Amino acid sequence: MQMQITRWVCYSIGYVFITSGIVKLVINDFKVIFANLGIPYPEFTLFLVAMIEISCGGLIVARMYVQQAAAPLIFIMLSAIFLTKLPILSDGGLVHFLFEARLDIVMLMLLVVVWKYSKYW
Repeated sequence: MQMQITRWVCYSIGYVFITSGIVKLVINDFKVIFANLGIPYPEFTLFLVAMIEISCGGLIVARMYVQQAAAPLIFIMLSAIFLTKLPILSDGGLVHFLFEARLDIVMLMLLVVVWKYSKYW
């Protein structure tokens, strides 16, 4: 039973990050979003983030190098929360922040669980 649950968690994490990475490469609006965040070299950073999401998501789906693949995704999720969701606190308040950050927080929690416990699988 435990193996099936961990497998589905890995599939879910991989699905979110692989699709997110592909969308970042296909939709041009993300270039503007990254530029508006004040990130240096926004187009290169966007490409790098997309490739990390796709490759690490694929490794997690395959359950290969899970701890090593989860680490950069944890960093990406923390960055996303700090750069895009935290400013909502000052504009919209706590409830609005919690609503907008819900997927980011859940993905961060799943990544930490996978990163911490994958060595026991």
